[in-house]
Amino acid sequence: MREPTMPLTRTSARGNPRLAAIDGLRLIAALAVAAYHYTVAWRIDGSRVPEYFLPDTVHATIYGFLGVELFFLISGFVICMSTWGRGLGAFFVSRVSRLYPAYWAAVLITASIGVMFPLLHEPPSLGDVLANLTMLQQPLGVPLVDGVYWTLFVELRFYLIIGVVLIWGLTYRRAVLFCAVWMTAAVIAPQLGSPAVDFLVMSDFAPYFIGGIALYLIHRFGPSPLLFGITGMAWLVCVARVQERVATLNPGFDVPDWPAILIITGSYAILLAVALGWTDRITWRWLTVAGALTYPFYLLHLNIGQTIIRFAYEHTTLPVRVLVLATIVLMLGVSWLVHRFLERPLAGALKTSLRQSLDAISASERPLPHQNLPVYESKPRPVPSGRAQ
Repeated sequence: MREPTMPLTRTSARGNPRLAAIDGLRLIAALAVAAYHYTVAWRIDGSRVPEYFLPDTVHATIYGFLGVELFFLISGFVICMSTWGRGLGAFFVSRVSRLYPAYWAAVLITASIGVMFPLLHEPPSLGDVLANLTMLQQPLGVPLVDGVYWTLFVELRFYLIIGVVLIWGLTYRRAVLFCAVWMTAAVIAPQLGSPAVDFLVMSDFAPYFIGGIALYLIHRFGPSPLLFGITGMAWLVCVARVQERVATLNPGFDVPDWPAILIITGSYAILLAVALGWTDRITWRWLTVAGALTYPFYLLHLNIGQTIIRFAYEHTTLPVRVLVLATIVLMLGVSWLVHRFLERPLAGALKTSLRQSLDAISASERPLPHQNLPVYESKPRPVPSGRAQ
């Protein structure tokens, strides 16, 4: 397969600007997940089913769980975009400095709230909190401080897979081949009966990452039958996977799968519009700010938000609908504070420190410059007298 050259001018002409529409999609995904967690995924008073409090709302917000799938689709697009032309070291620095500062803050804040107000769960132990700071609590067999953290380990495995590709460098040919191989493995893995293989290839969510990568290739190189084919295949597999996800829900009422299929299809359609440049004129600054709040909001909203709703429900007479909306607004405000005063300063310091560390490693592996050392000529040893010459 020949590397395309002319389509590269399409990206370079734009200067690869920040895509505000994607920030807007991130916000929609985060709010959808929060709506699901606040209205359907738990019992507000500990006994009555969610439909008791919000009989009309829950039949729509039940599909908010698909915000996670939208996150993974966006992640495939954004990670491919941010790693193009970068090496493995730069990718490592960017991901660690992006993920961990807000995550560390969220773990400590959520654990503190859980200890002070144990209304929903047993307070986490110190050991659990420390293990959660690694973001590797799942393979370590440690309970999650917050239930949403499971998605971060999915992201980490995606980064690991991308990191392997970056060892050789990310090119159009390698990206296409990578999508084809990964999709094949993701479809076949469940039939092999090997949990280890299924775990590595992430068969449940791989099609979303692959679809996002294919859509970024359309954005960078322009549309082509090959890229449309990869995108379409990823969408079809996602449709099959989302029906399986809907079947696992048990909210106490019937949940048809056709709205989920429409939502996934709409997500692909919107991101395709972004890839084709149809949303380039959307440059509202507030979307960029909203995009920055999305990650800390997602990390903080579940346990803390449900604790706030439970506490307010027990001590006020406000309608549940008002409690849910007020909690979302409050958590957005808290997320801004975390982003402004914790995430940004820590991310900058961490990025600088990691870059310096990698530079030091690179410097240590360079050969030392040649030094003009004096050269000593060896002289012949004198032969003792009486010994044959």
